[in-house]
Amino acid sequence: MILIGLTGGIGCGKTTVLHEFEQLGIPCFVADQRAALYYEDDLFKRKIASLFGNSVFRLDGSVDKKLIAEKVFDNHDLLMSLNAIVHPMVMADFKEWASSYEGKAPYVILESAIIYEYNLNQHLNAVISVYLDKEERLRRLQLRDKTTREALEARMRNQLPAELKMERADYVILNYEGNPRARQVLTIHNLILSHL
Repeated sequence: MILIGLTGGIGCGKTTVLHEFEQLGIPCFVADQRAALYYEDDLFKRKIASLFGNSVFRLDGSVDKKLIAEKVFDNHDLLMSLNAIVHPMVMADFKEWASSYEGKAPYVILESAIIYEYNLNQHLNAVISVYLDKEERLRRLQLRDKTTREALEARMRNQLPAELKMERADYVILNYEGNPRARQVLTIHNLILSHL
């Protein structure tokens, strides 16, 4: 099975691009959605407790994800430790999920903002990077998330610069208004098919 990564900085429009691939019949796996499910798993909760202590658990035993987000926000080492727990689980689940499409789809896509940050690309055949310049991303995110520019820039600092992701990628989608996204997706789709 051909495994393709889709990445890009926060606010670049990865989800919109992913939907374009789904329209072409390509199965797509969203890393963040899968990772959110782990917080219900008892083994994962024990790993979280060993990393953060019991203060991140509510009285009913559920994990306070907002509190964890606050703890890792300005603590790069803690964020790396959390992701070192999460990402091997995500990749194992992705590979198992991908195998179910063997013979049913020409390739599958893993969507994750941090493919390069955690070397997930070493498990993939190629990576697509969605690019949008920082100012436009900030403008869109401020409208979407109703938060401050400072908070958004702090989140961006936890990711590789978008320009570096674009340089390292096998394929790039420039996600500007007026730039035909569907045509770019179809071109990349056909290029991937031509290499099968």
